[in-house]
Amino acid sequence: MTVESGTTGISPDLSAVASGTVAANTQRSPVHNAFRGPNGVRAGWRLLIFLVFFVAIAQAFGFVFHHIPAVNAWHHSLPKNEMTAGGMIFDEGFTFLALFFAASLMTLIERRTFADYYLPPNQAFGKRFWQGVPYGFAMLSLLMALIGLFRGFSIEGFALAGNAALKFGLLYAVAFVLVGLFEEFSFRGYMQSTLGSGIGFWPAAIVLSLLFGAIHLQNLNEAPVGAVMAGSFGVLAAFTLKRTGNIWFPIGMHAAWDWGETYFYSTPDSGFLAQGHLMNSSFHGAQWLTGGSVGPEGSVFAFLVLVLGGVGIHFLFPAKRQLS
Repeated sequence: MTVESGTTGISPDLSAVASGTVAANTQRSPVHNAFRGPNGVRAGWRLLIFLVFFVAIAQAFGFVFHHIPAVNAWHHSLPKNEMTAGGMIFDEGFTFLALFFAASLMTLIERRTFADYYLPPNQAFGKRFWQGVPYGFAMLSLLMALIGLFRGFSIEGFALAGNAALKFGLLYAVAFVLVGLFEEFSFRGYMQSTLGSGIGFWPAAIVLSLLFGAIHLQNLNEAPVGAVMAGSFGVLAAFTLKRTGNIWFPIGMHAAWDWGETYFYSTPDSGFLAQGHLMNSSFHGAQWLTGGSVGPEGSVFAFLVLVLGGVGIHFLFPAKRQLS
């Protein structure tokens, strides 16, 4: 049906309605504008709702487990200054579950999907994840080689062999996949997607990487340099997300880095040593070289490796050209 009215192509009545709508939009109260923008509820409020959901669900899980005597006793028996595979799987598993439920509630509120949060279920543990695994392990291996080249790292033999090595290797693989899922989906998934919709992709990535690094300061024996490197890893992960379109590659990269650091090379990870590690290894020399109790991410070479990792991502996943 064709509508004709002067030069506007809109009938007088429709023009009046349109003008009235524009006027109504411009006359909304400051309170309304503080909560809602052109795209609905503002990003900051959606992020706050998500965090409230996450904390409430995590606290509910904690309350339940605290009131199961056997679980509570087992959890309190775990060492406080060492990683254990079972403890990590338990803690990271239920933390990720709380995150998953919180994000699921947000999909209902926002009418979005997990793909909108950069975690497409149809690509779960697919090609991108398995590309990220060797990439993360190779980056960590390069870091250990650089430290070893300056005689700051040595391996004196194996601490585990046979079935024990296989068992702990698999258990720590599960544990660090859960770590990668939780940390990447929280910082580079939901929060990146939501905050990025409000302030832009890279401003959000920088803010969240700073927060990611700062949170690492809560870890035992963590140092500022380690927190800076953790934040730098966050920037690399965000760059990888930008180039690949989702966080499955960063999840694999993150998990493999942590697994190689903690289990395979048997070094501290953010201040923690692991029970059931593969190697009898040790650091020698200055903390700036080895990272000391922080682990290799505290080494000055860590930043170089992250930069090289970013260069590799640039060539492996070229930026898509925008059609004019």
